[in-house]
Amino acid sequence: MAKLRGATVVALASEAKHADVARCGPDVILPRGPTDLKADLRAAIWREAVTVAADIVAGPYFSTVINALERGGRYVTSGAIAGPIVELDMCILYLMDLSFYGSTVTPPQAFRNIVRYLKQGALTPTLAATYPLGRFKAGQQAFIDKVHTGNIVVTPEPEH
Repeated sequence: MAKLRGATVVALASEAKHADVARCGPDVILPRGPTDLKADLRAAIWREAVTVAADIVAGPYFSTVINALERGGRYVTSGAIAGPIVELDMCILYLMDLSFYGSTVTPPQAFRNIVRYLKQGALTPTLAATYPLGRFKAGQQAFIDKVHTGNIVVTPEPEH
């Protein structure tokens, strides 16, 4: 979605997932958990700060992502798969004028835009696996194991 709106997209992923992530079309892929994200950004895209960070991981790298935001930057999250409890230096939040957003419910227009992009072929969801409802536990374990790239979907169809 960000690419469709003209953004330069930098993905952070474990190196084992770089090939899968590359198929999503980011401009740059950096290793997850960089020691100096600003230096990595500067080397990769000639900038050391980002305008918006969309993060579903959180956990121990939260502050690394927050510290890479430019003044007035925005952080949005819709998950915390690496851990929901994070450390935040409040001075960074207020001195950098950052905005934080949680995102679980989207306005109807956003959904219509996604459907339009899907119909146009401009957006393709990344599906890691599909599990019938009867194999919900296996799908949940696959999510916990974190070796997948993309979405894991549980369907109401019975197992065949």
